[in-house]
Formats: sequence, structure tokens, C-alpha cells
Amino acid sequence: MTVKNAFTQEDCIETGYAMYIAGKVVVLKPSSLPPERRDGAHQLYFCEGGNGSNPNPIDRSIFTVSLADGERARWNRGDVLGILKPELLPDSARLHLSQIRPRGVLDPREHEPRYSGYSFLPDGRYASGVWLCSEKEVKDYIEMQKEYQHRVMICDRDGFCVFEMVRGEVIYPLPETIEAFRKEQARGGMSMNL
Repeated sequence: MTVKNAFTQEDCIETGYAMYIAGKVVVLKPSSLPPERRDGAHQLYFCEGGNGSNPNPIDRSIFTVSLADGERARWNRGDVLGILKPELLPDSARLHLSQIRPRGVLDPREHEPRYSGYSFLPDGRYASGVWLCSEKEVKDYIEMQKEYQHRVMICDRDGFCVFEMVRGEVIYPLPETIEAFRKEQARGGMSMNL
């Protein structure tokens, strides 16, 4: 998918202040951007959080990552037009999104990464994997990516696939395996490396 000249309210699944925007791709109002950056590519940001990301926020600050260049920026909630419809996210922005580590992750220079997260476009293209140091980081990465990416894969340190999702549906491990694991965990039994 190519980038539009500018995204509008019609391109959003929700607008206004009643929505929770953390963990979503948001569209900034063109009027909030410098004149040279008022195109569709520069309107798209991944919202990592901030008090302004809550519904009907009291505070205004939101913390974001640009899906045009990967730069982190603070914006005010009033700068947000709405949450972009996932199907309208351009491929270049999907690749930038795939490179964002979840907020609050451990520093891989101080903690040994145990997993790598990958997200793929429908044609198979992907950017390099991101290091994930814990099962929580894996779950957060999957949650960030699942509604925007065609395919999400998690590999262990040895390069073996331990999780795979295509179009939001888990294909590995099989749902029956996950359910059996949950039942065994509830009885205090076996452990799994994810």
C-alpha cells in the first residue's frame, strides 16, 4: 500500500477524546506538523503511552514513535486526529512499526535477549528482528503488531520459531497445544519456554 497525500477523519476508526490510544497507530492533524512534513507519511505515529493517551485525559502528553523515520516525539493529545484504520497503514510504516520494541523493555546491553520478534508484509518482506528479553516483552510485541502486520513470528536465541501468527490467527503453536499447556499449568505442572 502506498502513502496517501494526507490522512483525514474518514481514514480513522475512531476520533475524539473518548478513546484509549496507547498501543495504536495514530494520525496527527496536518496543522500540528511543520509545513514541510504535512504529508501522509509524517502524520503516522505509534503511540507508546503517556497520561494523554487515556480516554478523556486530564493531562495532554503522549509519547510516540514516528512511522516515517523512527524518531521518538512527545505530542499533545489535541494534536491527534484519530486512530488509523489498520488496513490503511502503508507498507513503509508497517516496516517501521515492526522495529519498535515495546515500552518499558529491558536494555539488551544489560540483559541477555532471549527472543527475536519479526513482522512480515504479505509479500514476505520484513525488516531485521528486534531483541526481546522476556516473555512479557514477547507478549507486548505481539500485542503491538498483531492488528497491523500480516505475519508475526517470535524466534528463540537459537533461531527456532516458538510462535507464529498470520492475519491475527495463531498458527504455531497449535491452539490445542496452548490449551493443554494452560490446563497443565493450572494443575501446577510442566513449563514452556514462552
